[in-house]
Amino acid sequence: MITCRKTPYTKELFNLTSLPFSVRGRSQGTMKGLNMKKLLVSTVALTGLLAASLRAGPAVEYKQVAPPPPPLYGTGFYGAIDLGANIYQNRGGNQTFTQDNPNLPDFGDTLTFDPKNDVGFFGGVKLGYVFGRGVIRPTLEGDLFYNGFRGGGDFTLQDSFGDVLAQRDVTTWINTGQFLFNFILRFAPGNQKFQPYFGAGVGVYYAESAGTEVVNPVTGTVPINTGGGRNHADLAFDVVAGSDYFFTPNISAFIEYKFLDDTSTQVDTRQDRDLKQHLLGAGVRFFFH
Repeated sequence: MITCRKTPYTKELFNLTSLPFSVRGRSQGTMKGLNMKKLLVSTVALTGLLAASLRAGPAVEYKQVAPPPPPLYGTGFYGAIDLGANIYQNRGGNQTFTQDNPNLPDFGDTLTFDPKNDVGFFGGVKLGYVFGRGVIRPTLEGDLFYNGFRGGGDFTLQDSFGDVLAQRDVTTWINTGQFLFNFILRFAPGNQKFQPYFGAGVGVYYAESAGTEVVNPVTGTVPINTGGGRNHADLAFDVVAGSDYFFTPNISAFIEYKFLDDTSTQVDTRQDRDLKQHLLGAGVRFFFH
């Protein structure tokens, strides 16, 4: 038979609420220690941040700068110079005149006139203003230029049997000055460097013949040389189309086609005597903005 003797430590040994076995007492002590460590670490960190902030000085403010606006090509006042070729003049087709009066000599003879439409030259200046800054830009333009070309024609005289009696080559140089006031629509899509346009206008012209020279095609002699000519002034109309390419916002190169109609309202004839011409040229345009 085993017996258990009570000793003075027995009560203490099995007293789970005593300090060595008290879970509650040991937790509170540990937590107090941890809280003290956290407080100490936080204080040191805050002190370090405050010292670094005082050493760095005030915070730097950054301002956002807006990008500059894109450049504008081809607006406002401009001047231009251009040169080109008068590639075709519609001076009419061949004309035949017949002596059909039997009471006059040379009855049945015919005279045929074949007009010349040689290539000529033109050159001048332009002054204008482009309105607006959008894709479509109305434009007013004054166009002043010289336009010269060779005139004349070939004459052939035949009898009633068709035999050639005589031939003559008539040459003259026509000098004209043109001033036209045009309304133009310009288009500036995308980056505005390529700008096509078209328009039309009205104005006046002054024309002068440099004289008439008659050449015998067989012998090469010049039996007639007037040495001077007549002049004429009248209304003119034109239709233009072209395109600019800009190297800078202020400078462009352009190519332009022009249909030119020099009227003949002061000459009363039974036929259309308007001089219709086709001009093709190129130039440089300078904008002042």
